Amino acid sequence: MNLSPKQKKFCAEYLKDLNAAQATIRAGYSKNRKTARLTGHRMITNDKVQKEIQRLMKRRSKRTEITQDRVLQELAALGFSNIKDYINRDYSTEGSIVFKNIDKISRKKASAIESIKVNAKEDRIEFKLHNKPKSIEMIGRHLGMFLDKVEHSGKLEHAIFIMPRPGDREK
Repeated sequence: MNLSPKQKKFCAEYLKDLNAAQATIRAGYSKNRKTARLTGHRMITNDKVQKEIQRLMKRRSKRTEITQDRVLQELAALGFSNIKDYINRDYSTEGSIVFKNIDKISRKKASAIESIKVNAKEDRIEFKLHNKPKSIEMIGRHLGMFLDKVEHSGKLEHAIFIMPRPGDREK
């Protein structure tokens, strides 16, 4: 690929935050935000730039061993966690529960634990799992289950009509 040094810099900067306008500014194209947005859009829609960004993303994914599958598995561990995986009912005392031995809980299940707070004075333990609804929402979005509807309001000031070229047959 024959990218200019600035285009290569843009690609490297884009990977930092996936913000084309900011990558344009950091790559030295323009400091003006409006110009940077336009240039960023032009850069991100350039086929050669897109291919370089994909190449760099694959290289980073391999280097960090962070893949889409791994992220999705982690979200699934959070989203499908269940409190019964961490506690047992203590039948010797009415209404009591006993936490399972943390050493016997798998790494996957343990990753769903957000916090454990022990208050010895009050003989109290607070046990909290990560945000299940957010994890489920992120999984659903990844799977294309939730589509955002965007409503536009206001009046149309400009319209573009595409006229057939002379000689094109209408279908």
